Amino acid sequence: MIVDPRIEWLEHASVEAWGEAIAADLQAAIEANLAASGSARALLSGGTTPAPAYSRLAQAPLDWSKVSVGLVDDRFVPADHPASNTKLIRESLLERAAGLHFEPLVREGLSAAACVEAANRDSAGGQDPCVAVLGMGNDGHTASLFPGSVDLDAALASQDDYAVLDATGCPVAAEWTTRITLTRAGLARCRQHLLLLRGEAKREVLERALAGDDVREMPIRAVLGLSASPLRVHWCA
Repeated sequence: MIVDPRIEWLEHASVEAWGEAIAADLQAAIEANLAASGSARALLSGGTTPAPAYSRLAQAPLDWSKVSVGLVDDRFVPADHPASNTKLIRESLLERAAGLHFEPLVREGLSAAACVEAANRDSAGGQDPCVAVLGMGNDGHTASLFPGSVDLDAALASQDDYAVLDATGCPVAAEWTTRITLTRAGLARCRQHLLLLRGEAKREVLERALAGDDVREMPIRAVLGLSASPLRVHWCA
């Protein structure tokens, strides 16, 4: 167990229990916002790690017509590309939750810069997200805020919610070096942050992040203390 006032450590005995707890957290955040304002907006991460939790969430008895989901980040690839976060969200959630509104980051026919302009325009006109689902890489990145990226400082300093980030030279980004990502300002708009981790290696990375304060070295540190509530960390071995 990791004890730190900036996080709430939630340890689960199995992958199944982990996925169920994440889905329950998301459902609770959405339900609370629906009750308070009649609508809700959430931001989700892609990748294979959270997909089972999204599939469980799709079964929740929510009025999906009043819910919008967007993305924390995405690779600048077509929506049907295997590496697209849009593709994962469509298959794990959108196709199962009838009426759910989706805010894509990558739009067909637009440049990355134009996609970001559209995302910032839509985000500025929308309500603050009630929850954001985050992951973390072994290099300490979250969203597409990669340590060593030439655009990292600009993304951390931007007052817009989204930015284009060039991840050339960042090994974890692999061949998909053009990214659209939440900035620190965009992360700060989210009322609650969930960090989804699996395995001892990720636990050790988080411990290293908690032991320092250099955000450029480990961008996950940008989320620590960012909202009024602690970062909720869901972990299983």
